[in-house]
Amino acid sequence: MNLQAISLLNFKNFGEADITFSPRINCFVGNNGVGKTNILDAIHYLCLCKSYFNPVDTQNIRHDQEFAVIQGVFSSGDKSDEVFCSIHRNRNKIFKRNKKEYDKLAHHIGLFPVVMISPEDSSLIMEGSEERRKFLNSVISQYDKTYLEDMISYNKILSQRNRLLKDNRGNGFDEDMFRVYDDLMVKPATRIFARRAEYTERMIPIFRKYYHFIAPEHEDVDLQYNSQLEGQDFPALLNNSREKDRIMQYTTQGIHKDDLLLKLNGYPMKKTGSQGQQKTFLVTLKLAQFDFIKEMNQSRPILLLDDVFDKFDETRVRKIIKLVSDEHFSQIFITHTDESKMKSILEEMDTDFRLFRINEGNIEVA
Repeated sequence: MNLQAISLLNFKNFGEADITFSPRINCFVGNNGVGKTNILDAIHYLCLCKSYFNPVDTQNIRHDQEFAVIQGVFSSGDKSDEVFCSIHRNRNKIFKRNKKEYDKLAHHIGLFPVVMISPEDSSLIMEGSEERRKFLNSVISQYDKTYLEDMISYNKILSQRNRLLKDNRGNGFDEDMFRVYDDLMVKPATRIFARRAEYTERMIPIFRKYYHFIAPEHEDVDLQYNSQLEGQDFPALLNNSREKDRIMQYTTQGIHKDDLLLKLNGYPMKKTGSQGQQKTFLVTLKLAQFDFIKEMNQSRPILLLDDVFDKFDETRVRKIIKLVSDEHFSQIFITHTDESKMKSILEEMDTDFRLFRINEGNIEVA
């Protein structure tokens, strides 16, 4: 699967743009702040119905405009799909595939798989467990529709249970209602736990393979899925924590407390990894994500590499580009500030590529 072309109207700093892509490697070069990343984000929008960087849709509309439009044409073999997204300041966004509007955006997720690697990913290492749960959800939702439905259901029930905990403080306690919510939470939580555990176990060897292709083999890296449900009966956990939940006024036990531990040589990557090691860790984590989605979907995701070569020496840059230019990968989009360096590296690769020069919202083939 690849993206043949994209059209932008009032999206971020682009007033209007039409771009036709190479089916293999597309590289956007230019100074910082000219809009290179915005093109990759528009592709992410078409694939997953949302920005990778800004969850508030209206903030992705160009200043002083009332709406933005992103359109793209995807192809796979003899089949093509037109995807349309419009964002309005005073209306819900509209998403269409082949001119048919979706009843639920969740129905679009997974049709056009994508993997983004960005400096923003440092939050996976540096921030709290919520960021790593978002990562797990983003990966698994692209190949497992049931998982996505379970996440939506679980979060809705969790919100209702937390509201009940706040509303019942000092006003008596409705045990029957809490049993209802607990019973509703158990099935989706159990399935989510199983999917996350399976994903982590299967991804570890793939992740290590990629890491040691780029980094020294003596560096031992690991992923560990940590959940309160591990070896525990979830209904019993909910029941035993009810008094604590009443005091805290929120649900203290469940898969919304899960974490994915990232380790280097047996210690947290956050504490022991250098900037280069952390960046290598994140790049290889996302490449393993690519492989896993490819295997589960039987379709190669689009790979978006946003400014990933900062803090990498040229040897590692060449290794990564050589790796992703292999036929194992499909269509690649790269941003970089150094046009001559990227052109030199790409010309060494035996694959089709297209180089675009970006300058203040203007796009030209370099």
